[in-house]
Amino acid sequence: MKLRHILFSMALAVTCSSKVFAADDVLRVATDATFPPFEYVENGKRTGFDVEMIEALGKVMGKKIEWTDIDFKGLIPAVLSKRADVAASAIYITDERLKVVNFTHPYYTGGLAILVKADNTAIKAPADLNGKKVSVQVGTKSVQFLKDSYPKVERVEVEKNDQMFELVKIGRADAAVTGKPAALLYAKANPVVKVLDKTLTVERYGFAVRKGDTELTNEMNKALETLRANGTYAALVAKYFGTAK
Repeated sequence: MKLRHILFSMALAVTCSSKVFAADDVLRVATDATFPPFEYVENGKRTGFDVEMIEALGKVMGKKIEWTDIDFKGLIPAVLSKRADVAASAIYITDERLKVVNFTHPYYTGGLAILVKADNTAIKAPADLNGKKVSVQVGTKSVQFLKDSYPKVERVEVEKNDQMFELVKIGRADAAVTGKPAALLYAKANPVVKVLDKTLTVERYGFAVRKGDTELTNEMNKALETLRANGTYAALVAKYFGTAK
């Protein structure tokens, strides 16, 4: 009986250690796949700049990517609660977010822009936003930016990126404030809207990681350097944004 107990304990230890090893080979990534060109679903498959970047990082790191779809406002809470290891969803690196999570080195630079109807003559510059209805996605920097910089704006807060654009398209909002790459892509596919030339802010995108996971953050940074060096990064930028960066 004693021998059987020892053998059972050894088998259990091997099983547990193999599970730990398997977990070490998996990177759990949360995203809100409703924000092209960074992350979206096409033909039933998750794709986009962030998606391909994470998959490429995973190959360099020797990790399998396990995706979880979460609304944008729940991405950082998912990382904090250990439901995910990384949040990858065109997330701006902000002082407020840096208080609760770490970020990888910036992997893209963008900024907030204004999208309006193509025939809109009332909004020609950022100052014209005051007194207007402006749609924004909850949980994004656009919300706080408008509160701080344009307090007279009537914010229309929505859960999804596509809802924000649709409100402008159908005339229920005068403008939308969001990331410029996404706004330009939407305007290209929908000529009834346009993006104003002047960018509101300059923002850096990063992948969010738990504060204590410095090893993972460093590993992702090294992998990012590899992608820049071997040309993968430039190829993905050209694919999704049209120019190398």
